[in-house]
Amino acid sequence: MSSWVFPTTADVGIRTFSQSLKGLIEETTAGIQHYQILKSGNPENNPPRSTGTWAVPTGGDMERGLVRWLEEVLYRGYGEGQWLVDSSISISEEYVTGHVTWVDSDLVEREIEVKAITMHELILMEVEDGEVVLGEHHGVPDFEGPGWMSQVILDI
Repeated sequence: MSSWVFPTTADVGIRTFSQSLKGLIEETTAGIQHYQILKSGNPENNPPRSTGTWAVPTGGDMERGLVRWLEEVLYRGYGEGQWLVDSSISISEEYVTGHVTWVDSDLVEREIEVKAITMHELILMEVEDGEVVLGEHHGVPDFEGPGWMSQVILDI
C-alpha cells in the first residue's frame, strides 16, 4: 500500500508515496477510488470493463495537473458513469494522460462521496535520496527518498 488516509478538521486527506511521479499519480488515484468504496471493496461480479484515454492539461504546473487529473476521475465517476478501476499514467509538460480501465459507476457501491479535490494543503514534491518526510498524521508512516510524495485534501 502506498496511500494513507488521514482526518482533517472538516474533510479527509490522503498522503501517497511512490518511486516516480507517474507512479505517484497512479497511486493517489487508486487511493482515492479505494477510499470511496473502502467498506464494500472492489466492484463485484466482474462487471464488463471498458478502456479509454483521458487527458487533462497541466498548464505547465504539475500540482495543478495532479488536481485536474483527480477532478477528471471524480467527474467521470459521478457525471459520466465511468468508475475508474485502473490507470497507466503518462506525463508531459502539457498533459497528464491516463490509459484507463473503467466500469459502469452504477455497479459500484460507494460508502463515501468525494465532492471535490481541494488545493488546501496540497503537496507534490520530489524527495531526494536520504531525505526523510515525516508522516505527520496518525497512521501515516515516514518516507525516505528517493521518490515522490503527495498530499491531497478531499472535500467529502
